Amino acid sequence: MTDLIESKLTVGDIVKSTAGRGSGRIYLVVKSLENGYVYISDGKTRKINNAKLKKNKHLVKLGNINDLDFLDAPGGTADAEIRKILKEV
Repeated sequence: MTDLIESKLTVGDIVKSTAGRGSGRIYLVVKSLENGYVYISDGKTRKINNAKLKKNKHLVKLGNINDLDFLDAPGGTADAEIRKILKEV
C-alpha cells in the first residue's frame, strides 16, 4: 500500500481540480482550512463569495501568486482579478 503525502495548500495557490464536476478546471485557493480542505474560486462560475469547498487531495498545485491584496477589494473587483490571473496560466 502506498502512503499518499497530502500537500498543504495555502491562499494564493493556483490549482487544477482532479475530481468532481469541475475536473480539469483551474482555480485559485481563496481560503485554507486546517482539516485538509480549501475554498477555491475561478472568478466566473465560482465567484469569491460563493467559493467551492474542496479536499486538498482532489487538487494539484500548478503555481502560486504572492500579491493577494485584491482579495479584500469590494464588489466584483476580486473576481475580475482572479479571472485575469487564471487566464495567464
